[in-house]
Order: sequence, then C-alpha cells, then structure tokens
Amino acid sequence: MANILAVDDEQDILVLIKNILERDHHTVSIMKHTKDKDLGCFQGYDLILLDVMMPDIDGFTLCEKIRSVVTCPILFLTAKVTEDAVVKGLMTGADDYILKPFGVQELSARVNAHLRREERDSHRMIKTISGVIFDFDGKELFIGDQKVDLTKNEYKICEVLALHKGRVFTKEEIYEEVYSFDSDALHSTITEFIRRIRKKFKYFQIDPITTVWGVGYKWH
Repeated sequence: MANILAVDDEQDILVLIKNILERDHHTVSIMKHTKDKDLGCFQGYDLILLDVMMPDIDGFTLCEKIRSVVTCPILFLTAKVTEDAVVKGLMTGADDYILKPFGVQELSARVNAHLRREERDSHRMIKTISGVIFDFDGKELFIGDQKVDLTKNEYKICEVLALHKGRVFTKEEIYEEVYSFDSDALHSTITEFIRRIRKKFKYFQIDPITTVWGVGYKWH
C-alpha cells in the first residue's frame, strides 16, 4: 500500500497513528523531532501527516519548507480551528486538516481518500490548453520553456478549470475538486488561491482564468 510519514512531538499520538494506518496495510514512519532535519528526510512518501503545534518548528513553517521538495498530500493534525489558522495552513501547501482528537475511522478514511485521489490523478499526460503546458504526471505548468511556480493546490485549481475549459465552476465546486469531500477546509480559500494564481500568470502576461461575477470562475 502507501508509504506514510507521521510528524508529531507527542509519542502517544505517533503510536496511535502508526497502529491505525498499519491496519490498512500502509508502511508508517514516525518523526518526533524535526530540528535540523534535512529536507531529504521528507521525500519518498506517498502522504505526510503533520502536527501544527510543535516545539522545534511549527507545522505551518515546516510545511512551507518541505513543499519545495515533496508533491504528496500533506494533512495537518491540529486542535486549532479558527478560520485564520485554517486559511494559513492551506496557503502554506497543506491539502487538508484533521482535528484533534480524531477517531480511528476518520483518520483512516481521510488518509485513504487522499491516497486514492493521488493514484487516480497520476495516470495523465502532457497537454497544452490555452497556451499553458500541463505536465499532468509531474503536476507542473509551463509557459513556453518556463515553469510557473505554483503550489500543489494552485496547480490543482488550474488543472480542474483547464480540463473543463469554458465551464463555469462555483467556489464550492472547485473546493470539492481540490479537497476531499468531507474536508473542513474553507470555501473562502479558493478566492485567495485564484488571486495568487493570477498574480503568477501576470508575470507571463496571460490571464486564462475568467471571473463570472456572482457565479464563479472558468478557464477560457
């Protein structure tokens, strides 16, 4: 099955996660201390579970650092439920978050849902849509020979819109495509993601995403 890394400063939580996910036949590595860890230590996994509140380095900062070397789903483990905390986590490159304390079935379902999505999305190709080159296997965008520096979720939004060129998606529909259906992520983050994507496309003097006022967004 999958190769999973769990990062948390609480040993009991790590043991619980390991026991739950090994029942699903996953291989689970655990990491209690992250200080001075080389970024290579986070590579080679199919999914990473990352605690938000850690003494060495907080999960938000660590997520942003490792996103430069990993493309797998990153799920936050957090007791923080404020809107600002959720938005901050998602903007640093997380794919979802799981509230502590979590149940056995919830952890298993969330993890396996993200793994299934990754497996489904991996069997793609390279295609040019409206002048933007999509590398569906590498999950990267290029304008000519230049790579567009997108986060994982920014790329997902572009892919969803481009593969359905001309169709108008509401924020809620984009949210359901980007996150798992039972996610607690906020629909309002989609607006911020679109703003950031447009800013990055502006460097290349293109704007393939159109706002349909009162409805949502489409790729033209």
